[in-house]
Amino acid sequence: MKGYAMLKIGESGWIEKENPVCGPADAIVKPLAVSICTSDVHTLWEGAIGERHNMILGHEGCGEIVEVGELVKDFKPGDRVLIPAITPDWNSLEAQAGYSMHSGGMLAGWKFSNFKDGVFSELIHVNDADGNLALMPADMSPVDACMLSDMVTTGFHGVELADVQFGDSVLVIGIGPVGLMSVAGANLRGASRIIAVGTRPKCVEAARGYGATDFVSYKDGPIADQVLAMTNGEGVDRVIVAGGGCDTFQDAVKALKAGGKIGNVNYLGDGEFVTIPRVEWGVGMGHKDIRGGLTPGGRLRMEKLATLISSGRLDVSPLASHVFHGWEHIEEALFMMRDKPADLIKPVVVID
Repeated sequence: MKGYAMLKIGESGWIEKENPVCGPADAIVKPLAVSICTSDVHTLWEGAIGERHNMILGHEGCGEIVEVGELVKDFKPGDRVLIPAITPDWNSLEAQAGYSMHSGGMLAGWKFSNFKDGVFSELIHVNDADGNLALMPADMSPVDACMLSDMVTTGFHGVELADVQFGDSVLVIGIGPVGLMSVAGANLRGASRIIAVGTRPKCVEAARGYGATDFVSYKDGPIADQVLAMTNGEGVDRVIVAGGGCDTFQDAVKALKAGGKIGNVNYLGDGEFVTIPRVEWGVGMGHKDIRGGLTPGGRLRMEKLATLISSGRLDVSPLASHVFHGWEHIEEALFMMRDKPADLIKPVVVID
C-alpha cells in the first residue's frame, strides 16, 4: 500500500509499505475521507514527540471495512465506520482504572501517527475493532464523520476537564477547530457566558454560531487583563485551553476565579516547562485546578457523539472549510494546516 509519511523531522512524502495484517480482534479499513490535524504539524515539523522515520501520518478519518479478524463480532466487511483518533487496548489495566487513553503507558492509546502508521494510507489497521470502531450513521457524510475522530471529542473533553456547569462563565483560549468544539460543548453544558480568544474572522464567525458571547484578541493586550476588565475584576469560573503554548497558562490562571478549573486539551509542541504564576495561583493554595488530558477514544464515545449530529443538536459542517477530492491533495492539505491561511478552519480530503 502507499501512504503519506513523516520521513524524519521536517520531511514528509509518499512511501510504499506492506499491507497491514489483520489480527483476530482487529479490522482493516479503507478510508473514505481523512482530515489534517495541527497535531500532525507539531509531530512533523516541530518533532514534538521525537524523531519518527517513515511513519504514515494522520489520525482523523472514516472508512469502509475490508477485513475483520475471526474474533470480531459486531462488524463485517462493507460496514462504513467511524475511526476514533484514540484506539485503546480495552483489556489493559489502565483502561480498567478509567484511563483507557493511556493504555500501555502515557498517551499510548494514541497509536495512529504516534508509534503506529496512521490513516493517510490506502489501508488502515484498527486494533480491538469491537471496542474502537463505531458504525457511521447512514445519514452522516464522510466529511462530518472525520470531525468526530478528534475535533469534537477533544473539544468536548476540554469541557469535561474544566467541569463546566450550568450558569458558568467560561473562557476558551484558541478557537481553531478544537476550540470551536469546546465553545459548542460549553454551550451544550449550559454555560451562561462564553468568552472566546481568537482573531481570524472565519473562526470568530463560527464561534459566535456555536454560542460564544464575547471575544478577546491577544493582539489587544494580555488576555487575562482583558477578561478581568470584562468581568469587573472577578474572572471566570472555568477556562479551556485549546491553543497557545506553555506560557498560555499564565493568562489562564490569572483569569480564573479561586476555586475554578482549567481544562487543557492543547498539544504543547515545544518548550520545556509550563509557566504558572505563583501569586495568581494563590501562592499554591488558590484551589485553581489545572487538568490536562488526552481525549477518550473508543466505540461508545463515538456512538454518543454521532447521535448529537444525527439528532441535529450539533452541526459540524462549519469546521470543514476546505474539502479536497483525491489522495493527491494530502500534501496540499497538510501544508495548508501548517500555514493556516486566514480562511482556514479544517481541511478534509475525500477519497473518491
